[in-house]
Amino acid sequence: MPRQVGRTATRAAEFVGQGPPTYEAEPTAWPAAAPGGLDDLVPDTVVDGARYGVLTLRALSLRGDSARYRGEPRRDALLTARFGDGDDALLLVAVASGGRAAEGAHRAARDVCAWLADAVGRSHPRLVEDIRRGRRGELRSGLHRLTDRSYGRLRGRAADLGLRPAEYTAAVRCLLLPADARCRTRVFFGVGAGGLFRLREGAWQDLDPAPREADGNVDPIVGRGTGPADRITVDLGIATPGTARAIDPVEVPSEPFRFRATVARPGDVLLLCSAGLADPLRGEPALGDRLAERWTGQRPPGLAAFLADGQLRVKGYADDRTACAVWEA
Repeated sequence: MPRQVGRTATRAAEFVGQGPPTYEAEPTAWPAAAPGGLDDLVPDTVVDGARYGVLTLRALSLRGDSARYRGEPRRDALLTARFGDGDDALLLVAVASGGRAAEGAHRAARDVCAWLADAVGRSHPRLVEDIRRGRRGELRSGLHRLTDRSYGRLRGRAADLGLRPAEYTAAVRCLLLPADARCRTRVFFGVGAGGLFRLREGAWQDLDPAPREADGNVDPIVGRGTGPADRITVDLGIATPGTARAIDPVEVPSEPFRFRATVARPGDVLLLCSAGLADPLRGEPALGDRLAERWTGQRPPGLAAFLADGQLRVKGYADDRTACAVWEA
C-alpha cells in the first residue's frame, strides 16, 4: 500500500521583542504592473553571496512587511559588483533606499546605485592602490566628489520627469573591499539614513560615522559638483560642467557625506544596512543579541540561513531591509 505522508506543522516566522509584528510574515500582494513597463518590476527578495580570500560576503534585500501588505514595490536597492581580477580586484556593495511614499522611489534607489558603481568601476585600479597605501584623505575627497555628482544626476533625472528633487532621491551607503588578502582596510561612504556595524568578540559596535565638521560646517552633498578641493582620486565620467541641467540649491536640502576607513581583524563581521535593519538593531537589543549569537564564532551562514537571519522580525519595524554582512577569516 502507498505510504501516507502526514501533514507537517506550519513553521512560524521568527520574531524578537515583546510581541509579534502587526503584518503577516509572508508577501500578500504584488505591485500593479503596466504592459509597457515590465522592466520596472522589482522582485520581493534578492539574495547574493561570494567568497574572496579572507572575505565571505552575504547580501540580501527584502520588501518590508508594510509594502508586502499594501502591494507596493520594494523601495530598497542592492548592487554587488567585482571590478578587476585576482589581488587587484575591488568589491563594491551598494545599498540604497528611495524616499518614503515617493513615486518612483525604487527607480531612484536603483539609479544612484548604478551610477556610483559605474564611477567606481572606471576608477577601480586607482582606488585599490589608494586603499592599499592608506590614502584616506584622497579616498574621502574622491568618493565625496563621485557621490556628489551622482546626486547631481538624480536631480537632473527628477527635472526630466517633472518632479521636485526631493521626490526623486535616495539614501545610499557603500562598501569598498579589496580582494587582496594582505589588505585589511574596509572603506565605507554614503549619504542618508542607514547603519554600519561591526560584530567583534560577540559585541556589536555602531561605526556609523558622524559627518566631519570643518569650521563648524558639515561636508555637504548638494548634487551640483561641490566638494573638497583635494586631488581627485576617481575618474567620474561626468559631462563638462555647464552641460547638465542646473538645479536651484534652495530646492535641494544638503545632505552630509559620511566616510570611514577601518582595519578589520580575523573573526570580525562587518554589517552594512539600510535604515530598515539599522533602526530595529538600534531600537530592539534582542535583535542584535540574536544575530550575535548566530554569527559569533560560527562559519558564515549559507544564503538560505542568512536570509532567515535577515527576516527576524520586530514589532513596529515594517520597512524594507537591505544588508550586506562581511565575515573576516
